[in-house]
Amino acid sequence: MLCAYRWVLATLPFLVFVVASSGDRSSNFQNCVSACYVDYCHPQTTLSLALRLTRWTCTDDCKYKCMHMLTDIAIRGRSTIHQYYGKWPFWRLFGMQEPASVAFSLWNMYYHIQGWRQLRSRIPSDHPMRSYYLTWATVSINAWLWSAVFHTRDLPSTEKLDYFSAALVILYSLYHTVLRLFNQYPTRSCEDGRIQRTPVHLLWSSVCIVAYLTHVTYLSVLPRFDYAYNMAFNLTIGFTHNLLVAAFVALTTAATALELFDFPPWGRIIDAHALWHLSTAPIAKFWYDFLIEDSLDDGWRKPKR
Repeated sequence: MLCAYRWVLATLPFLVFVVASSGDRSSNFQNCVSACYVDYCHPQTTLSLALRLTRWTCTDDCKYKCMHMLTDIAIRGRSTIHQYYGKWPFWRLFGMQEPASVAFSLWNMYYHIQGWRQLRSRIPSDHPMRSYYLTWATVSINAWLWSAVFHTRDLPSTEKLDYFSAALVILYSLYHTVLRLFNQYPTRSCEDGRIQRTPVHLLWSSVCIVAYLTHVTYLSVLPRFDYAYNMAFNLTIGFTHNLLVAAFVALTTAATALELFDFPPWGRIIDAHALWHLSTAPIAKFWYDFLIEDSLDDGWRKPKR
């Protein structure tokens, strides 16, 4: 549930500034990049190993240097700090564009890895929801991994992997929540021990699989990523899920509210998006504790005959 709400808000800042921002549209920036390219980008130009490993080009490096040069001027002149290509100016570290968001994404991933281990060790192997919870933890780990990769380098490929992984978490959260709340999880027959699935379970599983594949296919075949549609898809699935499970909505709402109060990064390192990553990690621990307590509840035990 937690990831369903958090990932929806994660894409809000990129919806408005997706094509260009005031910084990269300015003539000063464009002239600076052009001059830098002419002066420094020659066949013999060699970037540092860290920049090469994170797939920076000489043009990218010129954009980075011009962005910070103009930001320095804006700070000294107490004028407006601009965004560039939809992002605030961040100091990079070992080629990472947003090192704070990378670190906090990995911190979230750590909590989900710990949660996966707890689910595996504490929930009985025959529990009907065990495999669904473990799968949810796995797709969450995958999502935070690609979040870290995306914040390391914002490229078309890393962007899609981040967004598609986030959509999978949101949709799977809704999927397993419906199974849990409406008792549509598979059960084992007392007579022959075979796994039994209701028609509703099969139908709901098919709907979710088709919805996700359609979502990914649509966004993959377009010549340009449809951010508005992606936002509408995530909001619809995320809010539907939160209507079903509301126990942690107050906490997650407070955390994701950071996404709505965008501001220039402190020290060009930490912005609202990074703080969002920072605040959501501890909430994941509480959610895993809830899943385990729910799974160990006496109500799951079969009555003795």
